[in-house]
Amino acid sequence: MTTLVNKKIGSTGFGLMGLTWRATPIPIEEAIKVMKSALEKGANFWNGGVLYGTPEYNSLHLLKAYFTKYPEDASKVVISIKGGINPASHGPDGSKDFITKEVEDSIAVLDGKCRIDIYECARVDPKTPIEETVGALAELVKAGKIGGIGLSEIGEKSIRKATAVAKIASVEVEFSMFSTDLIENGVAAACAEFSIPIVAYSPLSRGLLTGEIRKFEDLPKDDMRRNFPRFQPENFEKNMDLVHAVEKLASEKGCTSGNIAIAWVKAQSGRQGRPVIIPIPGTVTEKRLAENMTDVRLSEDDLDILDKALKECGVHGDRYGGPLAALQWG
Repeated sequence: MTTLVNKKIGSTGFGLMGLTWRATPIPIEEAIKVMKSALEKGANFWNGGVLYGTPEYNSLHLLKAYFTKYPEDASKVVISIKGGINPASHGPDGSKDFITKEVEDSIAVLDGKCRIDIYECARVDPKTPIEETVGALAELVKAGKIGGIGLSEIGEKSIRKATAVAKIASVEVEFSMFSTDLIENGVAAACAEFSIPIVAYSPLSRGLLTGEIRKFEDLPKDDMRRNFPRFQPENFEKNMDLVHAVEKLASEKGCTSGNIAIAWVKAQSGRQGRPVIIPIPGTVTEKRLAENMTDVRLSEDDLDILDKALKECGVHGDRYGGPLAALQWG
């Protein structure tokens, strides 16, 4: 267990992205059922975003609907909301004016049904000093508008600058067996130094580690993963070597490869001096949710097997290409 903004949370969180950020969002009542099931299974850290969906229907609207139906659950959940993306420029905006207005607008959408426990900018704005962004958020914390400050896709130097301005509640970055950058680039070490929990998005490596995607052609024609280097045909087949290694261990332990992937992320908490790490797998079905919340424990021998597989198989292709690549580890 760990604590964020004075609320204890479990070892696994829940990502809201897929519930609203789809060409055809799932019916709101179905989404609410998945959310209720997540809480009942112990996932009480919910990660959403202003950018997950449209201005008319995103994570905020879904949260309002959920807590309108289940007002008693508002005190049981830690709500983390990502923002800081200006729809006018389609890029990061960490300026005080933009952040302040976005938070105020978000509060208005929630209509008092729940509180934003953590607000974080989805990317570091290269045009705005991180000190200014965090300073603006600190004022919002002081005013009682938000509970705490999160950082997302941020580098070690920026973490250090941010912590000099205000207390940081969480750092959200991609982390899975296919994305271990934070271990090598100093982010994990900085978070451990300042006792900042890491919120690990895409712990299943965008579906690669579920074992359900076997080749590039399995991706739907409009799937955004078709644009990511790691999923390109020249890299996909090579990356399947690591997937096969995970599947082999899963077969031996009588669980799914997805179980192993999430268990590996959770096992990194405190390992070799690392901070608390909370995976936030996303799903749109109760069946997948149940799988994600299945508690599989990895022994030291299991971890050694996976560490060896990581070294031998390697990872082929970057996480992002194009403009998004420049916004990593800001």
